[in-house]
Amino acid sequence: MDRVALSGLKARGYHGVFPKEREEGQTFIVDLVLGLDTRPAAADDDLAKTVHYGIVAEEVVAVVEGEPVNLIETLAERIAQACLKHEGVQEVEVRVHKPDAPITVPFDDVTVTIIRSRV
Repeated sequence: MDRVALSGLKARGYHGVFPKEREEGQTFIVDLVLGLDTRPAAADDDLAKTVHYGIVAEEVVAVVEGEPVNLIETLAERIAQACLKHEGVQEVEVRVHKPDAPITVPFDDVTVTIIRSRV
C-alpha cells in the first residue's frame, strides 16, 4: 500500500474535559498518513484516481473546528472516519497533538495516534 502524508495541519478547537478548554479553545495539530494504491493515478497522471489531499486537509480542519468532544481519542476517531469516506483511502493513521493540554508539569506535547482501515 502506498502512503500520502499530511503533517502539521493546525486548527483551533474547543475540545477537552475542563470548562476553560471549552470556553477558550486551543490549537490542535493533526498528522495523517493515508494508505491507498497510487498506481492508477500515476499511470494516467490523473488526480481523480488518487486522494485529493487538499480536500482531505480542509475536511480535517472542519472536524477539529467542529463539534467539541471531551477526548482527543474521540477527535482522532472522527478524523479517521472522515478520511475513510474517500473512495481510494483504504487505511489511515491519525495523530492528534494537543500541545497546550492542561498539564501541571513541563511537557512538550500530548498525542494520540490511531490506525483505522476499511477492513
